[in-house]
Amino acid sequence: MQNFRYYFRKLSRSTAQCIKIGSTLILIYFFTASSPCHAQSLMHPNAQIMFVKSQISKKSEPVYTAYKQLIRLADSLLLTNHHAVEDFSVPGFYSDKEGQRAMAKKLHADAFAAYCTALAYTLNGEQKYAQKALYFMNAWATINKKYSQFDGPVVLSYAGAGLMIAAELLKNDPLWAENDLNHFKSWTISVYQKATHFLRERPNNIADWARFANLLSANFLDDPKELAFTISLIKGDLFEKIAADGHLIEEVKRGEKGLWYTYFSLAPLTASMWCIRQVTGENLFAATKDGKSIKKALDYLYYYNQHPTAWPWFKNPDVDIHDMTVGVWPSNLLEAMKDIYQTAEYDSYLSIYRPIIYKKNHFAWTFPTLMPVYLNQANNIE
Repeated sequence: MQNFRYYFRKLSRSTAQCIKIGSTLILIYFFTASSPCHAQSLMHPNAQIMFVKSQISKKSEPVYTAYKQLIRLADSLLLTNHHAVEDFSVPGFYSDKEGQRAMAKKLHADAFAAYCTALAYTLNGEQKYAQKALYFMNAWATINKKYSQFDGPVVLSYAGAGLMIAAELLKNDPLWAENDLNHFKSWTISVYQKATHFLRERPNNIADWARFANLLSANFLDDPKELAFTISLIKGDLFEKIAADGHLIEEVKRGEKGLWYTYFSLAPLTASMWCIRQVTGENLFAATKDGKSIKKALDYLYYYNQHPTAWPWFKNPDVDIHDMTVGVWPSNLLEAMKDIYQTAEYDSYLSIYRPIIYKKNHFAWTFPTLMPVYLNQANNIE
């Protein structure tokens, strides 16, 4: 009898999951069928790109200054070499911090370079930037065969997202030779998705990054079933992560790093919600359950980042140092969210950091001043 109950519960959960995936597939089909311009890039859909180009042409601030900042960075990367390795072997951070940082930097430096130059090309059409982005992507696709050690799949998820966003931007461009594009697709399946699948059902920020990465890769591969499954995972436990007061249940357990991990979970989670908006049209930013919401979680992070001594989970938690050369968290996240929620409450904090670029080691909200996000972006194009 106990075995029967166990298998019945298991079957019920499996059936419910299948129903969710099926309904999401239907949403994807009807949304893409009714949309005149399906998003080639989930992070940078066509309407956003058109809006930013219009702002650049009019030299409208703060986008124009952010664009000039992007081009300076892209120019500085044109002569840099790739760091691709056959085995992306990354030790666990808490067992070998220096070893972890050294290997992780190989990927996140190249991923940022690819993303930065691909975005520059997308906005101004200068082929030198596209060629450099393709150089980095092709290097990883041909040289990297696997990942290993504890943090191998973890870093692939959060740093590799930069490569995947660059790939989305360029996947239909004739400059990307078909053979090279196919190599990158094979790498995406055999290495990148292997890592994200391994992590995407964890309970904390590791899963948030894996799911975000999975959305990007599924869209790049034009795989609606993979998109639907990942979306069902994100929606399935969204409100299990957030407490009624807005704190993230798993992340505040991390001692002095509790504030950091709260940000490190919300960044990919909100980026995933933005991606889902492009895929199905759903607005998860407005979703609530039992008084819980993403906005409440963001406000919680914002308040305690401003008042870290009041953080109830650990005395004097870590906050970011003001290093404008690489970016300051959570300014990048809050810059992206201010237009989603149409609130000016973050502005006094954000104004000193603009134009904001975040290029440390993970890529969700990397260019938020340059690439603002609106729920109805097309309405902002003049």
